[in-house]
Amino acid sequence: MTFRLFDSPQAEPSQFVGFAGNVIDRQAEKRSDDSTGTALADPSVRLLLMGSGRILLRFNGDAAAACYFGVDEAVRLGADLAGAVLLGMSPEGPVVAAPVVIEEEGASETIKAVDYRSVYMQGLVDRGALGSLAQGASLLAWHANHGFCGKCGQPTAMRAGGYKRVCTACAAEHFPRTDPVAIMLTVSKERCILGRGRHFTPGMYSALAGFIEPGETIENAVRRETFEEAGIRLGRVVYHASQPWPFPYSLMIGCFGEALNEDIHPDFAELEDCRWFERKEVLSMLDKTHPTLFTPPPGAIAHHLIRAWAEAVAA
Repeated sequence: MTFRLFDSPQAEPSQFVGFAGNVIDRQAEKRSDDSTGTALADPSVRLLLMGSGRILLRFNGDAAAACYFGVDEAVRLGADLAGAVLLGMSPEGPVVAAPVVIEEEGASETIKAVDYRSVYMQGLVDRGALGSLAQGASLLAWHANHGFCGKCGQPTAMRAGGYKRVCTACAAEHFPRTDPVAIMLTVSKERCILGRGRHFTPGMYSALAGFIEPGETIENAVRRETFEEAGIRLGRVVYHASQPWPFPYSLMIGCFGEALNEDIHPDFAELEDCRWFERKEVLSMLDKTHPTLFTPPPGAIAHHLIRAWAEAVAA
């Protein structure tokens, strides 16, 4: 018998979504309580400076924006090194993310504060740096939200280079969390279901999504959310790709669902619209030739789900 479990000729789909290009060696088994301090003492250390959902970038003419700073410049820009977290090691040296108070758009004519979504939408940094941004932003957001113990209410202190907080009173340990989100494209042979939230850009339709609840499998979350939002029951559910999503610390888990019925009953408390789309119309939305409608940008996992279905059917 030939073992074919890993014989797919196609590249891993998760490689092509935004925020997924992180190449830092996290060295998870080597994190000590003083690992961030040790990294900051390394002359080759590079820092990402983040705050209020934005990151400081240095712009230099038409060149790509630079997102890394040295320790001295980070201090001048107001970085809180006591609250810094170690992301890991890169070929150039250790990488650290540090919180910084950002009150205005930036610190100078060349250093500007840019929100995370715009950084990836506009392609301001390379894929590796964008992946590091997602790691740092998620960790710093978790620390900002967990300064007190959920067990006794007393202050917590950072440990393990930023990958643990320990209560100063009861010694309870708290670890960074990731919120799993199912994002799913319901399909039949020639049609798929797309919806739009009330906050979407006018004309944009996307895949449906929702948080996975405790004690729930990914597949059952996909089925539940699809039925709740569109009234469609699903048969088979298959995984396609995942995407780190630092808003504030989620993991988008992309799946396809096999529709068992066609009559849609949208939940208009959650959605502005939800309907079936023919493959030809979806292809025009992807290629931006549709007169009024479009899909999420190529960095979004929803775009990859939609395109994978549309082009596979067309093949």
